[in-house]
Amino acid sequence: MCLGVPGKVIELKENYRAVVDVNGNQTEISVRLTPDVKTGQYVLIHAGFAMEIMDESAAQETMQYLLEVLRYAEL
Repeated sequence: MCLGVPGKVIELKENYRAVVDVNGNQTEISVRLTPDVKTGQYVLIHAGFAMEIMDESAAQETMQYLLEVLRYAEL
């Protein structure tokens, strides 16, 4: 099973790279698979690649589910 994490694109760079914000953490990823992405959009990230562009509400809902899973793991 694969897990994708939503992130907001905050900066587009050269060579299909982008800086994204994932729940307050910034990291650099590849946007080679989503070359039409724009700053401010959300992407689903897996293994350092943006796999698809997603809308903000779906990204926020997905992040809430992931955070809930993490809370259960702490029990």
